[in-house]
Amino acid sequence: MINRVTSQAMTQTALRNLQNGLGDLARLQAQATSQRAFAAPSDNPAAAAATLDLHAAQRRTDQYARNIDDGLAWVTTVDNAIAASTSLLGRVRDLTLQGANTGAMDAASREAIAVELEGLRSELLSQANTTVLGRSVFAGTSDRPAFAADYSFTGTPGAEVHRRVSDGQTVRVDADGAEVFGEGAGSVFALVDAIVGDLRSGVNVGSRLGEVDARLDTMLGVQGAVGARQSQIERAKEATLDATVSLEARRAAVEDVDTVEVLVKLRAQELVYQSALAVTGRVLQPTLMEFLR
Repeated sequence: MINRVTSQAMTQTALRNLQNGLGDLARLQAQATSQRAFAAPSDNPAAAAATLDLHAAQRRTDQYARNIDDGLAWVTTVDNAIAASTSLLGRVRDLTLQGANTGAMDAASREAIAVELEGLRSELLSQANTTVLGRSVFAGTSDRPAFAADYSFTGTPGAEVHRRVSDGQTVRVDADGAEVFGEGAGSVFALVDAIVGDLRSGVNVGSRLGEVDARLDTMLGVQGAVGARQSQIERAKEATLDATVSLEARRAAVEDVDTVEVLVKLRAQELVYQSALAVTGRVLQPTLMEFLR
């Protein structure tokens, strides 16, 4: 049995093939211009799902990077403030030791030491109220200064400031001002005032050296803990940078196209389409009368 092929059937088949070729050409052109492997999730559902997961992971990593930068600003400020305070307190110790030699000093010399100590006390109070973007680094979660003029601790006791640096890791970025500087009558500020009072009263201040050393030891201990947390955040920053690079490489492998490969395919598809047009034009040229002959 011989099946009769009509001109209409040939025309429909040719048009269908041309349309399919044109669709492939349009798809490759879209990939070449957008540099994306697919335009809609329906084009590649598996790749689309993977891309959504990767984009979500990238957004989380970007947020962790912002948290890390903010956390580093906090711990660096805390570390610098404590370092400055220990330096100031070291000077307080030197002056206290100097003032302890009451037999070789007159009232004017003691007064000069007392005045310098008062200046150091003011600087210590300023360091204790150090801020980052308007937030005190020694006041916990409070937005108020850590210490009032009467040396009372005005921060939030026991409230720690943390920053999340990875999916399962948070790091404390502040320090307890009451622990570092003491509070009220037991604060380092009150201690300096007591030394000043003793100097002006002619009392030997040598007994205050032990108190100064104890406060120095406390500051250095807190500074060591802050330094450890700073190192932890810096390690998290390195890990976040590595994760950022890795996620971008994985996203590009799934979502982006190989430009050279797409251009080669596009050129090949253009040749195929042009050839199909030429062949179709030659095959469908005969008229009905020529076909019947």
